[in-house]
Amino acid sequence: MKFLSYMLILTLGLSSSALEQSIPKPDDKPADMSKPVQVYILMGQSNMIGFGKISASTGKKKKKGKPGVTLEAAVKEKKLYPYLIDDAGNWTERKDVRNVRVMDFKGGMKVFNNEFMTIKGKTFGPEIGIGHQLGNAVDAPVLILKSCIGNRSLGWDLLPPGSSPFTFKGKEYQGYQGTSDPSKKPEGWYAGIQYDKDIANVKKVLSDLGTYYPGATKYEVAGFFWWQGDKDRYSADLAKLYERNLVQLIKQLRVEFKSPDAKFVCATLGQTKKGAGKNDGLILDATLAVDGESGKYPEFKGNVSSVYTNPLIKGGASNSHYGGNPETYMNVGEAMGKAMVDLLKK
Repeated sequence: MKFLSYMLILTLGLSSSALEQSIPKPDDKPADMSKPVQVYILMGQSNMIGFGKISASTGKKKKKGKPGVTLEAAVKEKKLYPYLIDDAGNWTERKDVRNVRVMDFKGGMKVFNNEFMTIKGKTFGPEIGIGHQLGNAVDAPVLILKSCIGNRSLGWDLLPPGSSPFTFKGKEYQGYQGTSDPSKKPEGWYAGIQYDKDIANVKKVLSDLGTYYPGATKYEVAGFFWWQGDKDRYSADLAKLYERNLVQLIKQLRVEFKSPDAKFVCATLGQTKKGAGKNDGLILDATLAVDGESGKYPEFKGNVSSVYTNPLIKGGASNSHYGGNPETYMNVGEAMGKAMVDLLKK
């Protein structure tokens, strides 16, 4: 019933502000644990990690002592995202959505988050908007599982298995697991090494499911979220290959987790407008091209969606993490979550 009610909202085509208002505060009810946990895997680089400031005490202060924009101010003063606080003004908690974030750190997996969805720590990313959208729409336990690290390119560090050979600065590279990293990383840093590390950490979490979703014994990988592209835009060679690599990533992740029907949502870099040229335009055009509705990849129709984020950001750019503006991360997260719910409807 929860899923059908949300589908009605989407079918009516309400505005983004109306959609935000449609997200109710969490009802404090746990999920039905007789159903498999629906796992949604979040990947990308630093903007997927998230730098949205939560409070003035945790974010850096601007000149003259003025605090930057914070989530606390956006919710309590601007009355945005009302589902994030309860009637007493405390952060709400979803007991049907688990929020887990891991990162490859000094050769091992470091766990940053492992709790039911709430506002915690100093900064956050799109997972909050994503988690609330899915928690409201999916009548089953949901696990938001984020595994990524900053300063990584799809064209090299995150290059997926099955990638074809490519040319970089006039030199030929064999593709996935190729050596002699063109970005001059330490010796042994092969093409796709970050893909391997991030995926290994996801599988480590899923192999110990009960630790990360108490009471859970079974799961299904239901979808993937991808927000990346900043590092690739600094190289004309990698920007030109972005579409090819993104297509391969979508296909490979479904093979990797034996989930051919899993949905995929990716988002554009917020500072880039449609019609932009040069490397930024190539990255944006590639991201929009894989959307199933574009018609370019018929096999993605109804199962891949691209979110154009330029109208959603509040200034800044991906290389400056959008100034840490929490509204940017909330808006993008809500939009990505809505896109996934729409795919689930199909």
